[in-house]
Amino acid sequence: MTASDMPMSAKQLESIIGAETAAITIWTGAIRAGKTVASVLAFFLGVWRAPGTGIILIVGRTLQTIERNVIELMQDEAIYGPLARQVHHTRGSSTAVILGRTVHLIGANDVGAEAKIRGLTAYLAMVDEATLIPENFWTQLQGRLSVPGARCLATTNPDNPQHYLKKKFIDRAGEPGMDVKVFHFYMDDNPQLGADYIARKKAEFTGVFYKRFIRGEWVAAEGAVFDGFDPDRHMVRWEDLPQMRWILGVGIDHGTTNPTHAVMIGHGVDDVLYCMDEWRYKASNEAVRWSNVQLSQGVRDWIDTAHHPSDNPDHPPKLTGSVVVDSAAADFRVQLKQDGLSSIKANKDVLYGIRTMAALFSADRFKIADRCEELLKEIPAYVWDEKASAEGKDQVVKLNDHGIDAVRYLLVTAERKWRRHIKLGSLPGRQLEDPELEAA
Repeated sequence: MTASDMPMSAKQLESIIGAETAAITIWTGAIRAGKTVASVLAFFLGVWRAPGTGIILIVGRTLQTIERNVIELMQDEAIYGPLARQVHHTRGSSTAVILGRTVHLIGANDVGAEAKIRGLTAYLAMVDEATLIPENFWTQLQGRLSVPGARCLATTNPDNPQHYLKKKFIDRAGEPGMDVKVFHFYMDDNPQLGADYIARKKAEFTGVFYKRFIRGEWVAAEGAVFDGFDPDRHMVRWEDLPQMRWILGVGIDHGTTNPTHAVMIGHGVDDVLYCMDEWRYKASNEAVRWSNVQLSQGVRDWIDTAHHPSDNPDHPPKLTGSVVVDSAAADFRVQLKQDGLSSIKANKDVLYGIRTMAALFSADRFKIADRCEELLKEIPAYVWDEKASAEGKDQVVKLNDHGIDAVRYLLVTAERKWRRHIKLGSLPGRQLEDPELEAA
């Protein structure tokens, strides 16, 4: 099968041909724009033409994200035809066999990952979601690509304009000595997307996420994080809550010097997620600060009360969802278990949690009951850290965010359950690996 047989756009074909003659090729731009589809075909061609010397790599944030974002795509016969049958991989293995060649799969989710590739000699590397790769790993990788004709193929969604990939490579493409080609993609460049789908994606993002993931712009995060939150649309009277399909569970942000905040979220019959109720404990002074024993009792007493207007306050229903707790609160989780309440460690991916909440607000799929007073105070005041943005980092100001943390812990950790009914599409940077589900 040749490239002309593939369902590719002119932009995709241009990038595949262009990648043949550059040491580094970067596909950047909007989500669902066909970047990875094109880069994978370029990678297939690179593997086919690779000499016998030099190893071949696929790099991603984790082994699991490589499997989901790259390997599963490569095995899609609807896109790659007979080539897909030449991709062999056992889930969990750090290698794959592609077109008869051994390909090493390397996760690079922290600065220590750079040690994984020291000393090797490489010919071809594909990097998935390059902005999530630490700079020291990227630098080491370029040094390892030392076989004559070696190439690096990288895909990314836009990030902060101060990010190393933007400043040191994308912005310098075309400079003397910089053998870098950059291809910018928009959703209209993907021939597989319909107008209705594109319109729906555009409606799911606001603010910085709209600029990055829809318009493909490298912009800094600034101002309010949840700029799409509108009390008139996203706040409901507790008395007006609809019936729930099920209770998603309880999310808990545990604090010692800070408040401890718990929220309960339900999945409504209208396929909207509702933050139904909250519980919060904040010591008035250090002398009266509660121990974990007291906090456990407080949370459990609250769970055993009525949280929906249809509940019988004298005989409220038992909690059926998961209890998701900050993974750093190990002692508190032990105390809960000793008291008969098992819990799950939270998936704490901050930026992905924020993107998930923002997308739900934008799609009118997440609403908050008015009895969640503390959470409703936090959301409008939740802002990006301007100093961190100037340094190329997306960080929020860590102040009065305990209810927000509790919400994102539960939404992200229990995402597989609610996504069966609420379709948002895949969000950039998503940690697709399974969250840890064993109880403490």
